[in-house]
Amino acid sequence: MLVIVSFFLTNNSLATQLHGGPVCSSCHGQTTARDQVTGCVVCHPGKELIFERAMSRRSGEKSFVERSYARVDSGFWDKNCTSCHLKSCRDCHGTGPVISKPNVAACQKCHKGYYTGGDYSGRAPRENNMRYQRGIAVEGETFLKMLPDVHYTAGMICSACHSMQSLVEGKKSSHVCRNCHRISSNVIEHSIPAHLEKLECYACHSAWGAQEYGTFFLRFRDLRMKVDFDLKPTSSTEYLRSAYLRKQDAPPLGINARGRVSPIRPLFISYYTDIAAARDNGPENSLLAAEWRAWFPHTIQRGSVTCEGCHDNPARFLLEPESRRIYNLQKDGMTLDSFWRQKGQRVVNGSFMSASRYQQISNKSPAYTKAYVKKWKKLLNRDDHSLRP
Repeated sequence: MLVIVSFFLTNNSLATQLHGGPVCSSCHGQTTARDQVTGCVVCHPGKELIFERAMSRRSGEKSFVERSYARVDSGFWDKNCTSCHLKSCRDCHGTGPVISKPNVAACQKCHKGYYTGGDYSGRAPRENNMRYQRGIAVEGETFLKMLPDVHYTAGMICSACHSMQSLVEGKKSSHVCRNCHRISSNVIEHSIPAHLEKLECYACHSAWGAQEYGTFFLRFRDLRMKVDFDLKPTSSTEYLRSAYLRKQDAPPLGINARGRVSPIRPLFISYYTDIAAARDNGPENSLLAAEWRAWFPHTIQRGSVTCEGCHDNPARFLLEPESRRIYNLQKDGMTLDSFWRQKGQRVVNGSFMSASRYQQISNKSPAYTKAYVKKWKKLLNRDDHSLRP
């Protein structure tokens, strides 16, 4: 056993540098309450606090379930939501005797699907029906092949912006855009003070964002009925999941907790159906929550949408006029008037933009017209990217 351990330690650069010297009992002779790998905090004091943070506690997700699905099934969390909890240092730092720093693939073991992380590599969730589960699978999930983030293309790993220390401190990141990127006033959009003062950089620079409108959880008392639905299996034998609509375009915009304009998306517009009850003339597609979150799509590009993408696009701020409505949700038994109307919905970590503020930014002032014409002149002059100086 000691020979095998020695072999692995010798053949791993980090292990050789940091873990090759101590005898085995230095790490394996002690235990901690949260990590059965043992001994890590002897050499890495304070890092155990990460088990008190979001990746381990999942307090936000638990609170959401309590507000929604737990109202109809008190065991919903245990049945559907326990697969991605940080339980051990080894969840991120390798298995067996090999210790390593997490690369992008290690982070994406949990940060995948509809959750931020998979988008960094250009992956978006497919539809849940089995006929769409084609192509290669990563961590058991197939995906749409999308445009990856420029930082991923450049070879940056997650820890470049999300250091271990920042996660231990309960922060989302250790760096923000302006720590590395110099703002040039030669870029038309950057020459407008309101853009720099009131918008997050990624409100303009996120090329796309995965969005799920209408998240259905279907409950089966008789498991034989699941076959009729031909949906991708979930971690729960009692449930199947599907969506009314999935999109992968420039996401809607709202106001985040910092008071800045930010991308927002549903997390979640939640519906519940007990199949046995529904087939006995019971309720179907009961709306349990209609919640949105401000978030940072990891799909950054140098370019941006054109001016009309925000200034003449009320639906992007969930202010869709009825005259432009395509989906008639109420006729489909979905309770809401529209996914792109604020009525009956809320942003849990921010707010929607008010109609009066949207009206203000949509007024075509002389300054707007001047910048608009200047931008189109640049485009007609065949600039590769609208945001290049």
